[in-house]
Amino acid sequence: MTVQEAGEKARSYFMQGYNCSQSVFLVFAPQLGLGKDTAARLSQAFGGGICRMREVCGTMSGVLMVLSLLKGSADGSDKGAKDALYKEGQLLAARFRADNGSIICRELLGLAPVDGGTRYLRPAAAEDSTTAPVSEARTDSYYKKRPCPELCRYAAELFQRYLDGTLEPAETSSGGQE
Repeated sequence: MTVQEAGEKARSYFMQGYNCSQSVFLVFAPQLGLGKDTAARLSQAFGGGICRMREVCGTMSGVLMVLSLLKGSADGSDKGAKDALYKEGQLLAARFRADNGSIICRELLGLAPVDGGTRYLRPAAAEDSTTAPVSEARTDSYYKKRPCPELCRYAAELFQRYLDGTLEPAETSSGGQE
């Protein structure tokens, strides 16, 4: 599949009502030998920054689940395989962060913390708790106020470039991890 096809599939899944994690994971499910229903169930809890808690972006979780299934080890004592996977995952996360500013859902959505950081609200929308465990209806205004469809596209394109061997490494600062 081309980079553009991967991105469009992910964006399309999101527009069909799948969450961000599902939208990315479903793109690669056939390569993983997973049926659509199994893939959608497996990745569902990672949407909304993990169960809508606005933590790690669901698109990044989807990427990391695909990476784990493709390159992970089932042997818990295989430290080398674990370390190699962590390295690849960190490289993907660094590229995502470099291109999008963060891998954290609430930061990508521009949400402000309230209640000591247990809930996050859109600026000037204090009545709208965006961490309630209830998904929002997919309306025109829903799509206008969030970058999620394009983040789904980006994450699937990122992983397809990784698979193709064309992913450019992110710039690292002198104090950052490489």
